[in-house]
Amino acid sequence: MTRDEIIKQGVHAALKLAETGKWGDLTLAAIAEAAELSLKDFHGLADKDDLSEAVEKIFDAAMSEEPVESYETARTRLFDVIMLRFEAMEEVRDGAMSYLRWRDRTFDGLALRLKSRAATAKWALTCAGLDGTSQIPRGVQIASLGWAIAQAERAWREETSPDLSRTMAALDAELIKIEERVAWIKSRGARKARAASASGAD
Repeated sequence: MTRDEIIKQGVHAALKLAETGKWGDLTLAAIAEAAELSLKDFHGLADKDDLSEAVEKIFDAAMSEEPVESYETARTRLFDVIMLRFEAMEEVRDGAMSYLRWRDRTFDGLALRLKSRAATAKWALTCAGLDGTSQIPRGVQIASLGWAIAQAERAWREETSPDLSRTMAALDAELIKIEERVAWIKSRGARKARAASASGAD
């Protein structure tokens, strides 16, 4: 097995174990056993920290599992790919919730959250076909989308509907806000350009 295959198998096993236990209490030995692997299989390839870091990446990978329609609006494409991520999380809800509690309540987890949030936003933009030239600064684009995903994740934690309606509503509302900000920035830029042109004509 390749390193990626071992890590993926280990993460899925860890999420299963975390359904009935705390993520922070899991040991690599227990994960290896649940994954039907030996501890030796992980030696030199991955430890518990590597598996924790890989959880977000595996959820991120779900965003590229289905193609997007190029004729759809940017907001629709982002909505569709990000919801694929939440659907993947929903399939392992109890384990994912245990992981999120660890991520948000420990120093190691918080550091990982900061790192992974930007990576998730970048991959969402890529999957939506929006990783080319941006109408707003790239850093602002990534930070704004990262915030939107975080707010949708907060709604997902409280989700009670099988169709993820609460999550969808929260995500759509945040994406609309981003769309409105982009429109404002564009109009402001256009006004400045017209003012500069008029000044030059004088």
